[in-house]
Amino acid sequence: MFLGTYSPRLDEKGRIILPAKFADDLADGVVITRGQERCLYVFSTAEFGRMHERIRQAPVTSSAARNYLRVFLSGAHDETPDKQRRVTIPPALRAYAGLERELAVLGVGDRVEIWDAAAWEQRLAETEDAYASVDGEVVPGIL
Repeated sequence: MFLGTYSPRLDEKGRIILPAKFADDLADGVVITRGQERCLYVFSTAEFGRMHERIRQAPVTSSAARNYLRVFLSGAHDETPDKQRRVTIPPALRAYAGLERELAVLGVGDRVEIWDAAAWEQRLAETEDAYASVDGEVVPGIL
């Protein structure tokens, strides 16, 4: 499980060093793709395969499902981290997420999210009060 918030920097070649705590789980490869709220999702190759199996169950007759699959998969980039735990974020994905040099890397359970640091701080400020005041179910039957 991926947990925590880290603050790596994007280097001049568009690479980041993945947090050491994530190294073992991501050593065999990662898939980086577009996420919601203009962040990037990073999955282990194995988890991305499981995710793909779930989303490909959607009916091809559903326009929303087809559009989601197109956006989700067409921007996906697979790579194996180098010995220094670095991965390259392609220019199109950097542009999608508005990534500058300072980043926020979040562990969110089964995936990692990469945010521009300023965008993450703004998003957190916008949602933290609502999180703190939740008094009912967020996910029915679970949370």
